[in-house]
Amino acid sequence: MPNSAYRTVLLLALCQTLAMTGSTILFITSALIGQSIAADKSLVTLPLALMQIATMLGTIPASLLMQRIGRQKGFMLGVLLGLAGAGLGLYAIVSRQFLLYCIATSLFGSFNSFVGYYRFAAAEATIEANRSQAISYVIAGGVIAAVAGPQLANLAKDWLPEATFGGSVGLIALLQIAALLLLTGVKLPQPKIADEQQKGRSLTEIMRQPIFVVAALGSMLGYGVMAFVMTATPLAMVAANHPFHDAANVMQWHVLGMFAPSFFTGSLIARFGLLPMIATGAVLSLACIGINLIQDNLLSFSIALTLLGVGWNFLYIGSTTLLTQAYRPEEKAKTQAAHDFLMFAFVAMVTLLSGSIFEHQGWHAINLGGIPMMVLVLGAIYWLKRQSLKQASF
Repeated sequence: MPNSAYRTVLLLALCQTLAMTGSTILFITSALIGQSIAADKSLVTLPLALMQIATMLGTIPASLLMQRIGRQKGFMLGVLLGLAGAGLGLYAIVSRQFLLYCIATSLFGSFNSFVGYYRFAAAEATIEANRSQAISYVIAGGVIAAVAGPQLANLAKDWLPEATFGGSVGLIALLQIAALLLLTGVKLPQPKIADEQQKGRSLTEIMRQPIFVVAALGSMLGYGVMAFVMTATPLAMVAANHPFHDAANVMQWHVLGMFAPSFFTGSLIARFGLLPMIATGAVLSLACIGINLIQDNLLSFSIALTLLGVGWNFLYIGSTTLLTQAYRPEEKAKTQAAHDFLMFAFVAMVTLLSGSIFEHQGWHAINLGGIPMMVLVLGAIYWLKRQSLKQASF
């Protein structure tokens, strides 16, 4: 990878690190924050669900905006939205206003709709042969988030004695400021007028391609089962009489599993192929579910959530790389936007359902709900292989 491309990917990886550290803090603490300030305890995961909904709704405008003004300016605008969300979230916790906290997480979700394009920006900054590695390196930025996020959440949770986790959310604002400074040094290609003028194929035609279908299902369901199980995990651990610091440690292993494999996922894809890696991710997610259904001790939670993280990594990076084969340069903005819209729409739905299902049906129901998602991914991979064989025979 050329030095200029490597520098760009490195800066994007650092921005991804800061974004994921903030998201990790929210994922660990948000349900517990909701539990402490919400009148209706079945709504404790609503702030996280609204964050995902805001991310979903922002994916298309964010992509189209960056097509016009460029990636760098778009990313900086997103960081400002995240900074506003963190500040409002801190105030909402201090004043114990659940509705205001929901608005704050929605703002942070709008920021995340821009963050989702760091991986595509990295792919665009280098040649096609290095795309999976560039995507992997940016996703690998979350390794630091895996270590720092849970520790920062635990360290700062009591900084404001009458507002538990207020300090944790306040730290997110500082992370946004750091990201803004980093983005001033990112140099990315400006939008090409020729690409903007060429419309390419219709979105319907692009989305009907088997490659797009499988890439979208891998991302949607891989991210969905991860969010579904992960969101309820702190609640399940507290219900099983595990202290918060144990839940934070389990989430640390989970986030580490999500991002640490990124250092070699690109190489594994090059060696074994995209579809086998996506299938492996689905199998690992099923292994997590199996462990969760059998045991609820600390070691079991740690192993299961680590497997869930690694499974997400293979599914997410594999599906993202597969998606880059589904569009032409002039089609990238609308294709990426459609893909991420579908992904975050599904994630928002399962995140919202997670709290309610856990409250009314329990931890086992959460895990059972993830099984058909992964079975569908495996079925889609088999279908794509059959489609490829049919085309090769003609």
